[in-house]
Amino acid sequence: MGRKDASEDRRVRGWKSLLSMVTGAVILLAGVAGVRHFMGPGAATAQSPQTRGGRVAAPTGRPVGSNTGQTRQPARVQAAPRPANQTRAGQAAANPGTAAGVAADQNAAQQNISAVVNGQPITRKQLADECMRRYGQEVLESIVNKHLIMQECQLRGVTITNQDVENEVDDMATKFGLSKDRWLKMLESEREIQPDQYRREIVWPTLALRRLAAQSIVVNTEELREAYEARYGRSVRVRVISTSTQEKANQLLRKAQAAPDSFGDLAKQFSEDTNSAAARGVIPPIRRHVGNEEVEKVAFALKPGEISRVINVANQYLILKCEEQVKETYIAGESLELVKQQLHDQIRDNKLRDAAPALFKELQQRAKVVNVFNNPALRQQMPGVAATVNNRQITLDQLAEECFLRHGKDVLEGEINRSVLLQELKRQNRSVTDRAIDEEIARAADAYGYLKPDNSPDVEAWLKSVTEADGVTVDLYVRDAVWPSVALKTLVGNSVQITQEDLDRGFASNYGERVKVLVIVLGNERQAHQVWKEAREANTDEAFGKLAHEYSIEPVSRANFGKVPPVRKFGGQPIVEEEAFRLKQGELSQILVVGDKHIIMRCVGRTKPVEVDRQVVEAELHKDILEKKLRLEMAKEFDRLKVSAQIDNFLAGTSQTGGRQVRAMGPSPAPRAAADQGIQRTSFQNRTAAGQATRPAAAAPRR
Repeated sequence: MGRKDASEDRRVRGWKSLLSMVTGAVILLAGVAGVRHFMGPGAATAQSPQTRGGRVAAPTGRPVGSNTGQTRQPARVQAAPRPANQTRAGQAAANPGTAAGVAADQNAAQQNISAVVNGQPITRKQLADECMRRYGQEVLESIVNKHLIMQECQLRGVTITNQDVENEVDDMATKFGLSKDRWLKMLESEREIQPDQYRREIVWPTLALRRLAAQSIVVNTEELREAYEARYGRSVRVRVISTSTQEKANQLLRKAQAAPDSFGDLAKQFSEDTNSAAARGVIPPIRRHVGNEEVEKVAFALKPGEISRVINVANQYLILKCEEQVKETYIAGESLELVKQQLHDQIRDNKLRDAAPALFKELQQRAKVVNVFNNPALRQQMPGVAATVNNRQITLDQLAEECFLRHGKDVLEGEINRSVLLQELKRQNRSVTDRAIDEEIARAADAYGYLKPDNSPDVEAWLKSVTEADGVTVDLYVRDAVWPSVALKTLVGNSVQITQEDLDRGFASNYGERVKVLVIVLGNERQAHQVWKEAREANTDEAFGKLAHEYSIEPVSRANFGKVPPVRKFGGQPIVEEEAFRLKQGELSQILVVGDKHIIMRCVGRTKPVEVDRQVVEAELHKDILEKKLRLEMAKEFDRLKVSAQIDNFLAGTSQTGGRQVRAMGPSPAPRAAADQGIQRTSFQNRTAAGQATRPAAAAPRR
């Protein structure tokens, strides 16, 4: 079965952690409930998958279904020396909390072991490879940009010291009214930007570009004079009337000229600028060199009490009335030089705001950049090189290290989960086969309606859609989304059985009678009782709908005046279903407590059962129910494996011994925590049947 290659250099957006989906029984319908790195969040750009015989091979070129269940890493990058002693790392996993365990923890950190899973280490080098596999192209772009700036700094003799960086961090914190520590913590908690990354990726490039741009910025005498006039020179206090048509402006002008004292009332009643109309036409004083030149010219020519002609500015027609010509602000001689310096700095900063981005764009345009990482032919010709910038090399070592620093924590979660599954597959002497991978992808295509004219799954179209939508290669999609789902199915085996009761419930849920209801969802018991009382007293569908529109905290019922999809049997909401099927048309339900919500329903009728031949749909029902029950078993199995595993995560600073609660190991030994600056995290979830997996086994099959 062929799989179509995705674009090599497409930027990847993040996939949310599959772990959260698994533990909530929301596992992939077809291995597509997306993850960036199997069960680990983040964004990445992958290399193109290799193909063999019309099939997509594992990253090694070896089938996914090899006995190890593993896939080859990309070209290895020596991000750090190999640990000299891995035995102590195993001791740390076996003896957490003991003196030997703590010592082994520290030793493992020093020897670049990122985690230990059931005694098996995940080295920093392995993790760097996986980070680079997913984030390589994206991070490389950032490194190239920094190299462009750095090379220009070297050329011009510009140096940014650590103290310069710290001073800038202090200044930014002060601008937001925060201490330095609070500012950095806010960036970390709300923007997911670690302090070290903030200094390296944001502050340093900004300072460097400013310094470079400042060398070409000159503040002349005329600019200084205009700035002085704008801030301290004469100004005019006016009222304004603004309209969108000249005809209306001419009419108002005649009224204002006939009764000048009514100008404020006219502005309040007729001006289309609501802000000034609310103040009877009053606006901030007009100053020179800060706004529209024509408006300033007219305003400064008016005497107090005079009304201007109609002034056309863009799509607006303005009428001004002069209230007062304000004299310039007096500046004492001893303060004049300080004022001039402040104005000089302000002009310079304003110019820098435009000059720095323009300079960076110029550096990019005239730079000679060769992307080796994303070109297989060049990678063979230039081993160990990720890119060249103006003939200077960026090595794969540097790229891997930067990927590790930014995304190590997130990717490590995925690698830990993969290790757990691989170890269990090995223990049971099972493997993930190519055939199972293909079947899982075909199942996803079928579930989402990607079908050929003969009604068979259109795998090519599905792969194209799912990879292009999320900017990933087929290779990564298979590895990070399909493989873990198939691995869990392989471990669960044939433990799921479909009973006659399952089929009966499935048929009733999908084709049986449903109850049409209006619904109000409320957040607290007191309000629920009050609304229920009002609904009982009014006792009409229309009144109930109005109450739903006013009080319901659930968006659909609120927007649609209580209307929601009909309630079916065995749909996964037993409390709601039982009450709904008890109601007769026009009856009000009791107040239902579901979680932290309070629900009130009003029955407005029932639907008729769908007339279908049960024998015709039973095969489809059986397949769908089997899939749903299998997902639940997969979730249980993954939970069992994860809880029983012995895991030391040195980057996160946590440790667990099978069945025991995770404990903190103290500060992370990693020199710089991984962070993800401004990366939007998305997932395949909305494009897969993962959401369907949360429904009970009787959930609707695709029709």
